[in-house]
Amino acid sequence: MKKTKFTISIYTENNVGLLNRISAIFLKRHINIRSVTSSESEISNIYRFIIVVKVDNEQIVKLVKQIEKQIEVIAAFYHTDEETIFLETALYKVKSKSLFNERQIQNIIKESRANIVTVKPEYFVIEKTGWREETEDLYNKLKKYGLLQFVRSGRISVSKKSMEITKFLKSNKND
Repeated sequence: MKKTKFTISIYTENNVGLLNRISAIFLKRHINIRSVTSSESEISNIYRFIIVVKVDNEQIVKLVKQIEKQIEVIAAFYHTDEETIFLETALYKVKSKSLFNERQIQNIIKESRANIVTVKPEYFVIEKTGWREETEDLYNKLKKYGLLQFVRSGRISVSKKSMEITKFLKSNKND
């Protein structure tokens, strides 16, 4: 079966140990998590996990059903890349002497549509938001200039179509 990259959105209560139980579901099925992000959602007191995996269609359906069985999980949805708008953010810490001694580094930053967020005598920090390929491209360009640290967020994502979570919550209140 053909494997596809899916973004899973999980709406939950904020309880200790939930991430561990959710990750155990992936572990049992030998599915590698490519990215995981968690934050508050658009609904008060409801949190959202965004998990990226590459599986076939049959696996994604089973996976989401199993995730929804967790008591704290309110709802889970899955989408292909074509059905979502997604980005990542990366930070790059680079030796300051590169900023002042290497003129082309300023052009690299400008062409990458990245931003310098802080400058200190020993280092400066660049922020780049975009697709993974863009953040990796900037990483590769900055390596030769004394890259001291690099970190990238997991995927953040919204679906192109309504996920109906608000409607789902309202219908459950009426039950």
